[in-house]
Order: sequence, then C-alpha cells, then structure tokens
Amino acid sequence: MPSEIPPDGLLAGDDGRARCFWGADSPDYRAYHDHEWGHPVTDDFRLFEKICLEGFQSGLSWLT
Repeated sequence: MPSEIPPDGLLAGDDGRARCFWGADSPDYRAYHDHEWGHPVTDDFRLFEKICLEGFQSGLSWLT
C-alpha cells in the first residue's frame, strides 16, 4: 500500500483512473477494484456468492 494516503483516499493510476488507495498497488487489487468492488449486486446467485466468499476469507488476506 502507498505510504502516503491522500485525504480523500483516492490515487490516480497510470491509466488516469481514480482508485481507492488500497486498489492502486498490485495488479490483482486493481482488477478486483475495477471489476468487482463497488458494483451493486442485485442477482440472488451473485449475492450469495459474495456472502460466501466474504465468509470464507474472513481474517485472511486476499493475496493468500
């Protein structure tokens, strides 16, 4: 993670896209930030999938 986090928590990526400070560091975090995180889920199957994944990773790093 960046050592200096801006007050608004956003960093500009190499592509000019604004990302949360935690999503700007590694390619895996960028992909998750850009394609999964922050997108509302209205489909029951996808909601159940997200709930299960959150429960399974509880206490773990996304990179482990």
